[in-house]
Amino acid sequence: MNKIKITSIFIAFAGMMTYCSQDKMLQEITPLKTELSLNDDYQYSGTTNEIGKLGRVLFYEKGLSVNNAISCGSCHKQHLAFADDVPFSLGFENSKTLRNTISLHDFQSGFLTFNFLPSQSSSLFWDGRSNSVSDAVIQPILNHVEMGIKTEKEIVNLLNTKGYYASLFKSAYGSEEITIDKVADALQGFLISLNSFDSKFDKSQSGAETLTPLEQEGERLFTEKYDCNSCHNILNPQGYGDFNDPTATADGFRNIGLNNNEVDLGRAEVTENEADKGKFRIPKLKNVALTAPYMHDGRFETLEDVLEHYSTGIQNNANLDESLAENGYPKKMNISETEKEAMVAFLNTLTDYSLISDPKFSDPFIVK
Repeated sequence: MNKIKITSIFIAFAGMMTYCSQDKMLQEITPLKTELSLNDDYQYSGTTNEIGKLGRVLFYEKGLSVNNAISCGSCHKQHLAFADDVPFSLGFENSKTLRNTISLHDFQSGFLTFNFLPSQSSSLFWDGRSNSVSDAVIQPILNHVEMGIKTEKEIVNLLNTKGYYASLFKSAYGSEEITIDKVADALQGFLISLNSFDSKFDKSQSGAETLTPLEQEGERLFTEKYDCNSCHNILNPQGYGDFNDPTATADGFRNIGLNNNEVDLGRAEVTENEADKGKFRIPKLKNVALTAPYMHDGRFETLEDVLEHYSTGIQNNANLDESLAENGYPKKMNISETEKEAMVAFLNTLTDYSLISDPKFSDPFIVK
Protein backbone atom coordinates (compact mmCIF):
# COMPACT_ATOMS: atom_id res chain seq x y z
CA MET A 1 0.00 0.00 0.00
CA ASN A 2 1.34 3.37 -1.03
CA LYS A 3 -0.06 6.38 0.84
CA ILE A 4 0.54 9.95 -0.28
CA LYS A 5 0.02 12.58 2.40
CA ILE A 6 -1.85 15.66 1.32
CA THR A 7 -1.39 18.94 3.11
CA SER A 8 -3.92 20.81 1.01
CA ILE A 9 -7.33 21.76 2.34
CA PHE A 10 -10.61 20.43 1.00
CA ILE A 11 -13.99 22.08 1.31
CA ALA A 12 -16.76 19.89 2.69
CA PHE A 13 -20.49 20.06 2.45
CA ALA A 14 -21.17 21.35 5.96
CA GLY A 15 -24.08 23.75 5.58
CA MET A 16 -25.55 26.54 3.47
CA MET A 17 -25.12 30.24 3.04
CA THR A 18 -26.74 32.76 0.74
CA TYR A 19 -25.17 35.13 -1.72
CA CYS A 20 -26.06 38.72 -0.79
CA SER A 21 -26.55 39.74 -4.41
CA GLN A 22 -28.02 36.54 -5.84
CA ASP A 23 -30.73 34.14 -4.84
CA LYS A 24 -28.35 31.17 -4.84
CA MET A 25 -27.19 28.79 -2.18
CA LEU A 26 -23.54 27.85 -1.61
CA GLN A 27 -22.01 25.25 0.62
CA GLU A 28 -20.25 26.66 3.67
CA ILE A 29 -16.50 26.17 3.88
CA THR A 30 -15.20 23.71 6.45
CA PRO A 31 -11.51 22.79 6.18
CA LEU A 32 -10.75 19.08 6.37
CA LYS A 33 -7.40 17.36 6.11
CA THR A 34 -7.39 14.38 3.79
CA GLU A 35 -5.17 11.48 2.89
CA LEU A 36 -4.87 9.95 -0.56
CA SER A 37 -4.64 6.17 -0.32
CA LEU A 38 -3.60 4.30 -3.47
CA ASN A 39 -2.74 0.64 -4.01
CA ASP A 40 0.00 0.08 -6.57
CA ASP A 41 -1.17 -3.50 -7.13
CA TYR A 42 -4.58 -2.67 -8.62
CA GLN A 43 -5.00 -3.88 -12.19
CA TYR A 44 -7.10 -1.78 -14.59
CA SER A 45 -8.47 -3.26 -17.80
CA GLY A 46 -8.44 -1.41 -21.11
CA THR A 47 -5.68 0.99 -20.05
CA THR A 48 -2.36 0.99 -18.20
CA ASN A 49 -2.48 0.63 -14.43
CA GLU A 50 -0.79 4.03 -14.05
CA ILE A 51 -3.38 5.80 -16.21
CA GLY A 52 -6.20 3.96 -14.45
CA LYS A 53 -4.84 5.08 -11.07
CA LEU A 54 -4.51 8.71 -12.18
CA GLY A 55 -7.99 8.63 -13.70
CA ARG A 56 -9.40 7.31 -10.45
CA VAL A 57 -7.90 10.21 -8.48
CA LEU A 58 -9.19 12.74 -11.03
CA PHE A 59 -12.65 11.13 -10.97
CA TYR A 60 -12.92 11.76 -7.23
CA GLU A 61 -11.04 15.10 -7.20
CA LYS A 62 -13.33 17.72 -5.63
CA GLY A 63 -10.68 20.32 -6.44
CA LEU A 64 -11.97 20.22 -10.00
CA SER A 65 -15.10 22.10 -8.94
CA VAL A 66 -15.04 25.84 -8.47
CA ASN A 67 -15.53 25.63 -4.70
CA ASN A 68 -13.97 22.22 -4.02
CA ALA A 69 -17.37 20.69 -3.27
CA ILE A 70 -18.15 18.34 -6.16
CA SER A 71 -16.31 15.60 -8.02
CA CYS A 72 -17.41 13.28 -10.81
CA GLY A 73 -17.91 10.68 -8.09
CA SER A 74 -20.33 12.96 -6.23
CA CYS A 75 -23.02 12.30 -8.85
CA HIS A 76 -21.76 8.97 -10.19
CA LYS A 77 -21.69 6.88 -7.00
CA GLN A 78 -19.99 3.48 -7.06
CA HIS A 79 -22.55 1.74 -4.83
CA LEU A 80 -25.25 2.85 -7.31
CA ALA A 81 -23.38 1.50 -10.36
CA PHE A 82 -21.99 5.01 -10.87
CA ALA A 83 -25.44 6.61 -11.09
CA ASP A 84 -27.30 8.72 -8.52
CA ASP A 85 -30.40 8.04 -6.41
CA VAL A 86 -32.22 11.33 -6.97
CA PRO A 87 -34.05 12.61 -10.08
CA PHE A 88 -31.56 15.47 -10.49
CA SER A 89 -28.11 15.63 -8.91
CA LEU A 90 -26.82 18.71 -7.10
CA GLY A 91 -24.05 20.81 -8.59
CA PHE A 92 -21.49 22.94 -6.78
CA GLU A 93 -24.05 25.65 -5.87
CA ASN A 94 -26.72 23.11 -4.96
CA SER A 95 -28.41 23.88 -8.27
CA LYS A 96 -30.03 20.81 -9.80
CA THR A 97 -28.79 19.22 -13.00
CA LEU A 98 -31.19 19.34 -15.93
CA ARG A 99 -31.38 15.57 -16.38
CA ASN A 100 -31.03 12.39 -14.39
CA THR A 101 -27.50 11.04 -13.90
CA ILE A 102 -26.70 8.18 -16.27
CA SER A 103 -24.86 5.11 -14.98
CA LEU A 104 -21.21 4.87 -16.02
CA HIS A 105 -19.75 1.52 -16.97
CA ASP A 106 -18.95 -0.70 -19.94
CA PHE A 107 -17.72 2.03 -22.24
CA GLN A 108 -15.83 -0.70 -24.11
CA SER A 109 -18.97 -2.57 -24.99
CA GLY A 110 -19.62 -3.67 -28.53
CA PHE A 111 -16.98 -2.57 -30.99
CA LEU A 112 -15.90 0.57 -29.19
CA THR A 113 -12.69 1.23 -27.29
CA PHE A 114 -12.77 5.04 -27.16
CA ASN A 115 -9.11 5.87 -27.76
CA PHE A 116 -9.57 9.22 -29.50
CA LEU A 117 -10.11 7.63 -32.92
CA PRO A 118 -13.07 9.35 -34.61
CA SER A 119 -14.25 6.03 -36.03
CA GLN A 120 -14.52 4.63 -32.53
CA SER A 121 -17.07 7.01 -31.09
CA SER A 122 -20.74 7.09 -30.30
CA SER A 123 -23.29 9.61 -29.15
CA LEU A 124 -23.18 10.04 -25.37
CA PHE A 125 -25.44 11.72 -22.79
CA TRP A 126 -29.23 11.52 -22.91
CA ASP A 127 -29.30 13.73 -26.01
CA GLY A 128 -26.17 12.42 -27.74
CA ARG A 129 -24.39 15.76 -27.67
CA SER A 130 -20.91 14.25 -27.35
CA ASN A 131 -19.22 11.81 -29.69
CA SER A 132 -16.38 10.52 -27.53
CA VAL A 133 -15.66 9.68 -23.92
CA SER A 134 -12.58 11.91 -23.93
CA ASP A 135 -14.81 14.88 -24.78
CA ALA A 136 -17.65 13.83 -22.49
CA VAL A 137 -15.50 13.62 -19.36
CA ILE A 138 -14.49 17.29 -19.57
CA GLN A 139 -18.00 18.66 -20.15
CA PRO A 140 -19.29 18.26 -16.55
CA ILE A 141 -16.20 20.05 -15.17
CA LEU A 142 -16.94 23.04 -17.42
CA ASN A 143 -20.70 22.91 -16.82
CA HIS A 144 -22.04 26.02 -15.05
CA VAL A 145 -24.34 23.90 -12.88
CA GLU A 146 -22.28 20.80 -12.19
CA MET A 147 -18.70 21.81 -11.34
CA GLY A 148 -18.43 25.41 -12.54
CA ILE A 149 -14.86 25.62 -13.89
CA LYS A 150 -14.81 28.14 -16.74
CA THR A 151 -11.90 27.10 -18.99
CA GLU A 152 -9.68 24.12 -19.75
CA LYS A 153 -6.68 26.23 -18.76
CA GLU A 154 -8.21 26.70 -15.32
CA ILE A 155 -8.51 22.91 -14.96
CA VAL A 156 -4.79 22.52 -15.62
CA ASN A 157 -3.90 25.39 -13.28
CA LEU A 158 -5.95 23.90 -10.44
CA LEU A 159 -4.28 20.52 -10.76
CA ASN A 160 -0.85 22.14 -10.81
CA THR A 161 -1.55 23.54 -7.33
CA LYS A 162 -1.89 20.05 -5.89
CA GLY A 163 1.46 18.46 -5.24
CA TYR A 164 0.38 14.84 -5.54
CA TYR A 165 -0.36 15.07 -9.27
CA ALA A 166 3.26 15.55 -10.41
CA SER A 167 4.25 11.96 -9.62
CA LEU A 168 0.93 10.56 -10.83
CA PHE A 169 1.24 12.25 -14.26
CA LYS A 170 4.89 11.25 -14.53
CA SER A 171 4.05 7.60 -13.83
CA ALA A 172 1.17 7.66 -16.31
CA TYR A 173 2.71 9.69 -19.14
CA GLY A 174 6.46 9.92 -18.49
CA SER A 175 6.31 13.63 -17.70
CA GLU A 176 5.06 15.76 -14.82
CA GLU A 177 3.49 18.19 -17.30
CA ILE A 178 -0.28 18.40 -16.92
CA THR A 179 -2.32 19.02 -20.08
CA ILE A 180 -6.04 18.91 -20.73
CA ASP A 181 -5.54 16.04 -23.19
CA LYS A 182 -3.85 13.97 -20.50
CA VAL A 183 -6.61 14.78 -18.03
CA ALA A 184 -9.25 13.64 -20.53
CA ASP A 185 -7.27 10.53 -21.43
CA ALA A 186 -6.78 9.52 -17.79
CA LEU A 187 -10.46 10.00 -16.94
CA GLN A 188 -11.36 8.06 -20.06
CA GLY A 189 -8.92 5.31 -19.03
CA PHE A 190 -10.59 4.97 -15.65
CA LEU A 191 -14.08 4.87 -17.18
CA ILE A 192 -13.25 2.17 -19.73
CA SER A 193 -11.98 0.00 -16.89
CA LEU A 194 -15.46 0.01 -15.31
CA ASN A 195 -16.56 -3.28 -16.81
CA SER A 196 -19.55 -5.18 -15.49
CA PHE A 197 -19.70 -8.84 -16.50
CA ASP A 198 -20.26 -10.66 -13.21
CA SER A 199 -24.00 -10.53 -12.62
CA LYS A 200 -26.16 -13.58 -12.01
CA PHE A 201 -27.49 -13.19 -15.53
CA ASP A 202 -23.95 -13.11 -16.97
CA LYS A 203 -23.13 -16.27 -15.06
CA SER A 204 -26.31 -17.94 -16.28
CA GLN A 205 -25.26 -17.28 -19.86
CA SER A 206 -22.00 -19.17 -19.27
CA GLY A 207 -23.70 -21.98 -17.35
CA ALA A 208 -22.09 -21.03 -14.03
CA GLU A 209 -25.46 -20.24 -12.40
CA THR A 210 -29.10 -21.04 -13.06
CA LEU A 211 -31.93 -18.53 -12.89
CA THR A 212 -34.89 -19.40 -10.70
CA PRO A 213 -38.18 -20.34 -12.39
CA LEU A 214 -39.52 -16.84 -11.59
CA GLU A 215 -36.43 -15.17 -13.08
CA GLN A 216 -36.62 -17.39 -16.16
CA GLU A 217 -40.24 -16.42 -16.67
CA GLY A 218 -39.27 -12.77 -16.36
CA GLU A 219 -36.59 -13.25 -19.01
CA ARG A 220 -39.14 -14.89 -21.33
CA LEU A 221 -41.58 -12.03 -20.85
CA PHE A 222 -38.84 -9.45 -21.39
CA THR A 223 -37.30 -11.01 -24.48
CA GLU A 224 -40.33 -12.60 -26.12
CA LYS A 225 -43.86 -11.59 -25.08
CA TYR A 226 -43.23 -7.88 -24.57
CA ASP A 227 -40.12 -7.68 -26.80
CA CYS A 228 -38.25 -5.22 -24.55
CA ASN A 229 -35.13 -6.83 -25.93
CA SER A 230 -35.59 -5.24 -29.35
CA CYS A 231 -34.31 -1.99 -27.84
CA HIS A 232 -32.34 -3.03 -24.78
CA ASN A 233 -30.61 -6.06 -26.30
CA ILE A 234 -29.80 -7.81 -23.01
CA LEU A 235 -28.78 -10.96 -24.91
CA ASN A 236 -25.73 -9.11 -26.25
CA PRO A 237 -23.15 -10.00 -23.54
CA GLN A 238 -21.16 -6.85 -24.30
CA GLY A 239 -23.92 -4.32 -24.31
CA TYR A 240 -27.29 -4.75 -22.59
CA GLY A 241 -28.46 -1.89 -24.76
CA ASP A 242 -27.60 0.38 -27.63
CA PHE A 243 -25.91 2.99 -25.45
CA ASN A 244 -22.46 2.60 -27.00
CA ASP A 245 -23.02 0.27 -29.93
CA PRO A 246 -23.91 2.00 -33.21
CA THR A 247 -24.11 -1.40 -34.92
CA ALA A 248 -27.04 -2.42 -32.72
CA THR A 249 -29.42 0.06 -34.30
CA ALA A 250 -29.23 3.05 -36.61
CA ASP A 251 -31.33 4.96 -34.12
CA GLY A 252 -30.16 4.74 -30.51
CA PHE A 253 -32.73 7.34 -29.47
CA ARG A 254 -36.42 6.69 -28.97
CA ASN A 255 -39.55 8.57 -27.96
CA ILE A 256 -41.34 6.25 -25.54
CA GLY A 257 -44.43 8.38 -24.93
CA LEU A 258 -43.54 9.99 -21.63
CA ASN A 259 -45.47 13.19 -22.51
CA ASN A 260 -48.13 14.47 -24.88
CA ASN A 261 -46.16 17.67 -25.42
CA GLU A 262 -42.41 17.64 -24.96
CA VAL A 263 -40.93 20.08 -22.47
CA ASP A 264 -37.41 18.64 -22.76
CA LEU A 265 -36.66 18.37 -26.48
CA GLY A 266 -34.10 15.61 -25.98
CA ARG A 267 -32.20 14.63 -29.11
CA ALA A 268 -33.76 17.55 -31.02
CA GLU A 269 -31.68 19.98 -28.95
CA VAL A 270 -28.65 18.60 -30.79
CA THR A 271 -30.04 17.84 -34.24
CA GLU A 272 -32.65 20.65 -34.41
CA ASN A 273 -34.81 18.09 -36.17
CA GLU A 274 -38.51 18.22 -35.36
CA ALA A 275 -38.71 14.43 -35.67
CA ASP A 276 -36.24 14.05 -32.81
CA LYS A 277 -38.33 15.89 -30.21
CA GLY A 278 -38.80 13.80 -27.10
CA LYS A 279 -36.26 11.19 -28.14
CA PHE A 280 -33.68 10.11 -25.59
CA ARG A 281 -30.83 7.68 -25.49
CA ILE A 282 -31.74 4.03 -24.95
CA PRO A 283 -30.09 3.28 -21.61
CA LYS A 284 -28.24 0.13 -20.72
CA LEU A 285 -30.00 -2.16 -18.29
CA LYS A 286 -26.95 -3.59 -16.59
CA ASN A 287 -27.32 -2.89 -12.86
CA VAL A 288 -30.68 -1.27 -13.55
CA ALA A 289 -32.00 -2.28 -10.13
CA LEU A 290 -29.39 0.04 -8.57
CA THR A 291 -29.98 3.13 -10.71
CA ALA A 292 -33.43 4.38 -9.69
CA PRO A 293 -35.08 6.79 -10.27
CA TYR A 294 -35.59 6.15 -13.97
CA MET A 295 -35.91 8.06 -17.26
CA HIS A 296 -34.12 11.25 -18.27
CA ASP A 297 -36.06 13.20 -15.66
CA GLY A 298 -36.10 10.56 -12.93
CA ARG A 299 -39.90 10.50 -12.92
CA PHE A 300 -40.27 6.82 -12.02
CA GLU A 301 -39.12 5.70 -8.58
CA THR A 302 -39.23 1.94 -9.12
CA LEU A 303 -38.96 -0.69 -11.81
CA GLU A 304 -42.62 -1.45 -11.18
CA ASP A 305 -43.41 2.18 -12.09
CA VAL A 306 -41.49 1.79 -15.35
CA LEU A 307 -43.39 -1.38 -16.24
CA GLU A 308 -46.69 0.35 -15.44
CA HIS A 309 -45.77 3.09 -17.91
CA TYR A 310 -45.40 0.52 -20.68
CA SER A 311 -48.48 -1.32 -19.45
CA THR A 312 -51.02 1.51 -19.50
CA GLY A 313 -49.23 4.86 -19.40
CA ILE A 314 -47.75 5.50 -22.86
CA GLN A 315 -48.77 8.97 -24.05
CA ASN A 316 -49.49 9.78 -27.67
CA ASN A 317 -47.36 12.34 -29.51
CA ALA A 318 -46.15 12.98 -33.03
CA ASN A 319 -42.81 11.22 -32.52
CA LEU A 320 -43.93 8.19 -30.52
CA ASP A 321 -41.81 5.22 -31.50
CA GLU A 322 -43.67 2.94 -33.89
CA SER A 323 -42.92 -0.10 -31.75
CA LEU A 324 -45.06 1.44 -29.00
CA ALA A 325 -47.98 2.38 -31.25
CA GLU A 326 -50.82 0.34 -32.70
CA ASN A 327 -53.40 1.57 -35.22
CA GLY A 328 -52.32 5.14 -34.59
CA TYR A 329 -52.67 4.94 -30.81
CA PRO A 330 -50.28 4.11 -27.97
CA LYS A 331 -50.10 0.43 -27.13
CA LYS A 332 -51.62 -0.78 -23.89
CA MET A 333 -49.62 -3.85 -23.00
CA ASN A 334 -51.67 -4.53 -19.86
CA ILE A 335 -48.86 -6.27 -18.04
CA SER A 336 -50.31 -8.21 -15.11
CA GLU A 337 -49.03 -7.85 -11.54
CA THR A 338 -47.73 -11.41 -11.67
CA GLU A 339 -45.84 -10.66 -14.86
CA LYS A 340 -44.38 -7.49 -13.36
CA GLU A 341 -43.12 -9.50 -10.40
CA ALA A 342 -41.38 -11.94 -12.72
CA MET A 343 -39.85 -9.21 -14.90
CA VAL A 344 -38.53 -7.30 -11.89
CA ALA A 345 -37.04 -10.54 -10.55
CA PHE A 346 -35.28 -11.00 -13.88
CA LEU A 347 -34.05 -7.40 -14.01
CA ASN A 348 -32.55 -7.88 -10.55
CA THR A 349 -30.34 -10.63 -11.97
CA LEU A 350 -28.53 -7.96 -14.03
CA THR A 351 -26.88 -6.56 -10.89
CA ASP A 352 -23.10 -6.97 -10.70
CA TYR A 353 -22.13 -6.76 -7.04
CA SER A 354 -18.41 -6.99 -7.79
CA LEU A 355 -18.48 -3.67 -9.69
CA ILE A 356 -20.03 -1.76 -6.83
CA SER A 357 -17.65 -3.18 -4.21
CA ASP A 358 -14.33 -3.27 -6.10
CA PRO A 359 -11.86 -1.09 -4.13
CA LYS A 360 -9.94 -0.01 -7.21
CA PHE A 361 -13.01 1.92 -8.34
CA SER A 362 -13.62 3.53 -4.93
CA ASP A 363 -12.90 7.04 -3.66
CA PRO A 364 -9.18 7.19 -2.77
CA PHE A 365 -9.56 10.37 -0.69
CA ILE A 366 -9.93 9.58 3.01
CA VAL A 367 -11.19 12.38 5.23
CA LYS A 368 -9.27 12.67 8.51
